[in-house]
Amino acid sequence: MQNPFQNAMLQLDKVAKLKKARDFGDEFFARLRQPDRDIRISIPIKMDNGSLKIFEGYRVEYNNALGPYKGGIRYHPDTEINEVKALAFWMALKCAVAGIEMGGGKGGITVDPKELSKRELEKLSRGWVQKLSDILGPHKDVPAPDVNTTPEIMDWMADEYEKITGDKTRATFTGKPLGKGGSEGRGPATGLGGFYVFNSLRTQLGLKEKCEIVIQGFGNVGLNAAKIFIENGHKILAISDSKGGVYDLNGLDLNKLIEYKKNNGSLSGFMGSKNVTNEELLEIKCDVLIPAAFENQITDKNADKIKAQVILELANGPLTPEADEILFNKGIQVIPDILANSGGVTVSYFEWEQNLKNENWSEKEVFDKLLPLMNDAAQKTLEKAKESNTHLRMGAFILALERIKTKI
Repeated sequence: MQNPFQNAMLQLDKVAKLKKARDFGDEFFARLRQPDRDIRISIPIKMDNGSLKIFEGYRVEYNNALGPYKGGIRYHPDTEINEVKALAFWMALKCAVAGIEMGGGKGGITVDPKELSKRELEKLSRGWVQKLSDILGPHKDVPAPDVNTTPEIMDWMADEYEKITGDKTRATFTGKPLGKGGSEGRGPATGLGGFYVFNSLRTQLGLKEKCEIVIQGFGNVGLNAAKIFIENGHKILAISDSKGGVYDLNGLDLNKLIEYKKNNGSLSGFMGSKNVTNEELLEIKCDVLIPAAFENQITDKNADKIKAQVILELANGPLTPEADEILFNKGIQVIPDILANSGGVTVSYFEWEQNLKNENWSEKEVFDKLLPLMNDAAQKTLEKAKESNTHLRMGAFILALERIKTKI
């Protein structure tokens, strides 16, 4: 299987072949095939047992035509440079689709944070900032949380950056805790933004008023999406975490699942519903399938088995380019990641703006600002797709590239 960056470049190649995109010119596409900066660092940490361990860290600054680089930091044992490059590329497009004045970046450390003590985790997080402080800054590069990074980790990083530079705005890192520069509404922002996009496109995609939903992922994004869809009258048929999932045709009781996960560490073994694997979950018949976990979940191997009417990508890169074509030919619409999950970076942008202005917006103010941006992005993406007689991913790419092109 291709690595995520190869998949991202295949997507870019497809856009370049569209008639609508030919006006961009070959030089523009050539520039977008490489990041502005690609940095790997080693972070030496004295472990609790006295041994020295060297961790590999990354920051990719892809494109800043629209504003400072913006993008999360993930801690995962499988994190590597090609994944980070792909995520930075998608982030540049995501910010452009959302219409916010930010560029694309991404960071990470190859580590399983569950194997570290809190002290070791804090030293590692501060070490990442120490090695990269020269390129970070509220008007240069603004990281945020991603997989396995938390508001507490962002607080450590913001504190370390202030110690090194003296900058007290706390605007260099977003996703911080409330009371320490964090924004109201940041937790549910990605799931809520995805719901706003879904709601904006629902009737135009032929979806009924109350939908049956399947969600892969029980982290912050998947869980918040599940809560929001249920609150708005939709039914969750199935949901999963990394160990597996549960399925109930009558709809799941989310509160019972949250309690079970809290007590048992995973959803696996939950009684009263059918247990399914993550692979089986993707193939359940439903109105909307929401991949909210990792990349490359739907490929040419399983795309033909998908029975959803619409896929809402709340994860980054959950479909391969080959799967995209299979689903398009089957008539399954995909609401792409660079549109569907852009609510998170949009509220991060709001946090950055509040920090710079020394303001604190209420959750209602945040959501009231988020809704029109998501609606506008969704409708403009649909419009671009229709103009080129293509699917929504290509429509989102065209919208993003048009906005970036005006600034290059």
